Amino acid sequence: MELWTILGNVVILLGASLLVGGLFSRFRQSPLVGYLLAGMMLGGPGSIHAVSSEHEIEAIAELGVALLLFSLGLEFSFDRLRKLGSTPLLGGVVQVVLTVALAAAAAYPFGLALREAVAFGAMIALSSTAVVLRILMERGEVEMPHGRNSLGVLLTQDIAVVPLALLMTVLGGEGSASQIAWDVCKLMTMAGGLVLGLFLLNKIAVVALGTLTLQRNRELTVVFAVVAALGAAWASHFAGMSPALGAFVAGMMLGSSAFATQIRADVSPLRIVLLTLFFGAAGMVADPIWIIRNWYVVATAVAVITVGKLVVTWASFQMLGQSTRVAVATGVCLAQVGEFAFVLGSIGRASGVVSEDVYALVVSVAIASFFLSAFLVPAASKIGNWVAQRMRSDFRPNDDGVKIVESPDVLIIGFGPAGQIASWPLVDHGLRVMVIDLNQEGARKARALGFGGQVGDATQSEVLEHARLHECKAVVITVPHPESALMILEHVRKEAPNAHVIVRTRYELHTGDFVSAGAHVVTGDEQKVGESLAANLIEWVEGRDNRLTDENGSIDHVEAGIPA
Repeated sequence: MELWTILGNVVILLGASLLVGGLFSRFRQSPLVGYLLAGMMLGGPGSIHAVSSEHEIEAIAELGVALLLFSLGLEFSFDRLRKLGSTPLLGGVVQVVLTVALAAAAAYPFGLALREAVAFGAMIALSSTAVVLRILMERGEVEMPHGRNSLGVLLTQDIAVVPLALLMTVLGGEGSASQIAWDVCKLMTMAGGLVLGLFLLNKIAVVALGTLTLQRNRELTVVFAVVAALGAAWASHFAGMSPALGAFVAGMMLGSSAFATQIRADVSPLRIVLLTLFFGAAGMVADPIWIIRNWYVVATAVAVITVGKLVVTWASFQMLGQSTRVAVATGVCLAQVGEFAFVLGSIGRASGVVSEDVYALVVSVAIASFFLSAFLVPAASKIGNWVAQRMRSDFRPNDDGVKIVESPDVLIIGFGPAGQIASWPLVDHGLRVMVIDLNQEGARKARALGFGGQVGDATQSEVLEHARLHECKAVVITVPHPESALMILEHVRKEAPNAHVIVRTRYELHTGDFVSAGAHVVTGDEQKVGESLAANLIEWVEGRDNRLTDENGSIDHVEAGIPA
């Protein structure tokens, strides 16, 4: 009966999430807010108690975060993760340390003991992997500068969960120094064994899948995807690590295999269901009655923590040499209290270092910041751009030391495969060409072709001004992300109204937006793919007709030679 009770509660929560999330989506708001509200209304303290299996659903829903990281890991091989560079990971370390220290210093004067103040700082230091990555993946912004920074920081924070949990235990006075040292050594050994085990198992599984006829046994990749993702999460939890981090490592190991795309598609429906349960379960943790009674404390704490984490992250990445726009956008993405606050708070309560009121406050702030992040994260890039324009601090000389002596005739923004192919006709025409690319490798390739190469974020007006955009006669925008391309196009129309503008769009549905914004020519990836497919199909049809003609002609010839 307990199983059927849990199943009924899951169905009720998913159904309510569907209705409330659909309502918010209808009014162009994030359905995530609806999922949280559905959980607050149906289960937990202060609700109508239509859902009673809060703890069981919460345990199941944690797998949704693991599947989210597993899917992301499939897109990030070790080489791609290495290309993120050390800045995001180092920024994560600086952000966690500064947040814990500053939050503890700010909480201490309000009557909290030193141990509880440090525990409070540890609880709010981590941001929400589930909220941030879900929104960034939906909007296709993981590859943008602030998206890469956010990914690096969130991975660092997932790693930091273990030492912060040990810190909570130490603050509670449990365990001697030798016992803690033994726990750390055991954890490091198990983590190394976990990575090695995942590597070997994935190699064996990929070889096994390669020997099977998957087109006839489609269910095999579905089963393999679920086993790989959930198995990695279970093994990571067993080793004392973050299940989400273990799932991410497993995804990265599979990311370079030929099955990565299909595995990602197969695991997607389960990920969506479990993530919806996760946000519903997160809503059930909150006590709306306590929040209403202490609304002024919660509102003040939300405002201070949101602004404080934004400023700390902003300052951390500015110190590491990143632009104001990217640093601010990263800060906006990470300016919330994450789901691991519940885990650390539970450890703190069990060890006696965190009081019930402090735990209730942190939980309430986390839920409120989830609501706020549903609106802030999508606007992170615009907020960063607005702050950078007001501060006028993002202008820098070319990082590669290339000076622009003469104004360029053509400006190419984005020098990936599309930009490189587009530039070929310009090599021997004596035109001055300037390339702007966020990737240093793109700028290097541009210089190898005799063009000017500048490393920079073209969504910043200062970068375009430095490239003498206002003197260009033609501009080619090949950036694949539609919102970034549209932002660049708006800057181009404002600064160079007479320039001929060609825009590449990945999807045809964005063509009208680019034309309305002032593009002269919009060429779509879908159109070019369709034309190529049509050309090959016509070639096949014509070849088929010729073969049929030849066959019919030979038959007529033979029949004509038979005597009547």
